[in-house]
Amino acid sequence: MDKVFSARLDESIIQQISLLSRKLHTTKKTVIEAAIQSYSKQTGLKEQADVLDHTCGAWERSETPQQSISTSRAAFNHFHARW
Repeated sequence: MDKVFSARLDESIIQQISLLSRKLHTTKKTVIEAAIQSYSKQTGLKEQADVLDHTCGAWERSETPQQSISTSRAAFNHFHARW
């Protein structure tokens, strides 16, 4: 699914995108997507970033799921008991 993306760009860049799209007989969207993919390859970044690699290990816990649930439930009950 395509999403709308908004950014402030220098006018000369916008003109370059338009010129490229006309010369290549394609859309501005295609020009921008190709440029981003090319830049990603040049910089050595993966085309598809692994979300789990970038979540700071939030899923890795030293406690069991049951311990997490018990701790969370106790904190919830303690908070609501004060009301």
